[in-house]
Amino acid sequence: MGTIRRIWHGWTTPANADIYERLLREEIFVGIGDRAIPGFQGIELLRRDTGDEVEFVTIMRFDSLDAVRLFAGEDYERSVVPPEARAVLNRFDDRSRHYEVRAERDA
Repeated sequence: MGTIRRIWHGWTTPANADIYERLLREEIFVGIGDRAIPGFQGIELLRRDTGDEVEFVTIMRFDSLDAVRLFAGEDYERSVVPPEARAVLNRFDDRSRHYEVRAERDA
């Protein structure tokens, strides 16, 4: 308990969706991992085709808000979106949302 989930949404065109997903998997996520941020537990990528757009959601797992600050800076709610990602996104959350995990249960 007490861990934090950082949730962010971005949207792209169907034509750019695979490009964006590959960028996340092969460059951005690898770069985050290479930073070896203390308290960073991992990241999940969700994808949903809505017809005209493709929505992506990232859920990052951290030990604490202090660990989130090590990732994002003092203004920790500010989205961290590299220029190469901005180039293929139609729009995205300017601010990430953070939630304290209150309960988890495996099947």
